[in-house]
Amino acid sequence: MDFNGSLAFDIDSDRELARSLDERRRVALAEIDNAPFSWFHVKVCIVAGVGFFTDAYDIFAIDIAVNMLKFTYGNGSISSWTSTGLKVATPIGNLVGQLLFGWLADIYGRKRMYGIELLIMIVATFSQALSGQSPAVGIIGALIFWRFVMGVGIGGGYPLSAIISSEFAASRIRGRLMTVVFAFQGWGQFTAAAVGILVLSAFKSEILESPYPASTPIDYCWRILIGMGCIPGVIALYFRLTIPETPRFTMDIERNISQAAKDIDTVVGTHTGAVDKCSVEHVKAPRASRADFVAYFSRWKNLKVIIGTAYSWFALDIAFYGLGMNSSIILTAMNFSPSGSTNTSRSVFQSLRNNCIGNLILSVAGLIPGYWVSFLFIDSWGRKPIQLMGFIILTVLFLIMGFCYDILNASQSGRHVFVALYCLANFFQNFGPNTTTFIIPGEAFPTRYRSTAHGISAASGKLGAVVAQLAWGGTGGSVKPIMQIFAFIMLTGIFSTLLLPETKQRTLEDISNEEQRDYITGVVDPSREIAPRW
Repeated sequence: MDFNGSLAFDIDSDRELARSLDERRRVALAEIDNAPFSWFHVKVCIVAGVGFFTDAYDIFAIDIAVNMLKFTYGNGSISSWTSTGLKVATPIGNLVGQLLFGWLADIYGRKRMYGIELLIMIVATFSQALSGQSPAVGIIGALIFWRFVMGVGIGGGYPLSAIISSEFAASRIRGRLMTVVFAFQGWGQFTAAAVGILVLSAFKSEILESPYPASTPIDYCWRILIGMGCIPGVIALYFRLTIPETPRFTMDIERNISQAAKDIDTVVGTHTGAVDKCSVEHVKAPRASRADFVAYFSRWKNLKVIIGTAYSWFALDIAFYGLGMNSSIILTAMNFSPSGSTNTSRSVFQSLRNNCIGNLILSVAGLIPGYWVSFLFIDSWGRKPIQLMGFIILTVLFLIMGFCYDILNASQSGRHVFVALYCLANFFQNFGPNTTTFIIPGEAFPTRYRSTAHGISAASGKLGAVVAQLAWGGTGGSVKPIMQIFAFIMLTGIFSTLLLPETKQRTLEDISNEEQRDYITGVVDPSREIAPRW
């Protein structure tokens, strides 16, 4: 009888402790969700944003560099499939990096992985600038290899930057904070074009004085253009390696409420004292495993979300990278950077310079403003309405550019209209699905799968980027059919958006579709616990 009474007392005591710990977890999470905007949030934006600046610079600089390479190693021309290989290597590497680092960040932590991907990117970028031609290995093959490796590093930054910024942000500003991080991408594209103009200007006299095709000075130009991508990465590396672990990872994956509470007090500075006496380190809570992953995503309410995030990103990136990495082809097709007159060193210089100026104009006229208009409305309109609006408008714009291409290209005024529509497409990509497809996967899943799911979604996007480059290669760079294909793809993005939840002003735990009351069910001894198998 005494034994039974003691057993009942122990059970009641364990239940009371579990309820107490569960409440303390909710209080700790509320501290993050309600924290005022602080210098720490600014630091997170800068550290994560500089990575995206570098990513965009390194990815989109190749569109300019390819035009330099054809005069350095191609005697004025380069095959469409060679160009496609150079452009598609990075998205393929992105796909690998996003899946790999997304998964690793959910196992080993955001902090442990953050910075490793940047190291990979720095080494690969520098190696591209030093690549050379040899009898055994051609310059194009070497560049494709190093751009793939660089892509792995760039890809790793997507889930890590998204998750770190979302898990540290207060609910009311989370969309704007994540948008600021992602908006650095536009400045990276702008800077790639600006650096292209600067290096061409610096070598102008050497290019003009060299015999056609001025291969030696242009060789310096593309190497400097690519190599400059290392500089912001090196600057950001220290801060990435020293950024703290997110309290949500510590609390929900390492299941250490005590340490998470201390971390919240350190980084947010609004500790209420509700968890001061919490000495328990490891608790019983849902854990990531292969079986749990299947169980979570086998429920339609969760499965439809990852289908929606993955396909929406896939559809968007077909157009986003299809345009962004082939701007020179479109500018040439519209006679902005004519390709038929590059038979003297002067015409080569002018053609390359026009290409850089064209990319600069496209960034300023469409890409950069789109990010910042998203910033203004992301936490008031919401993610889903902005994404839906973006896909609808992009469908219409690509239909006009595709089916009216011949009419528009027949006159100078028509070509001006086409370029204006092209800038509008860039604008509504960023004030639309390009921003929201980055944000929603960083919010819509539980902590133990948030990085993995974001990596899956982002990798789907890079699969779309690969498809886009192969489509350009397959059509020989013909603009008209590509625009028509883009219109259809944008139409399908409308339907995938309907699968998504609205996440504005909601806590990450509420969005995750998991019951938060009784989330913690007890205390465990980690030395006796068997690790789940993935």
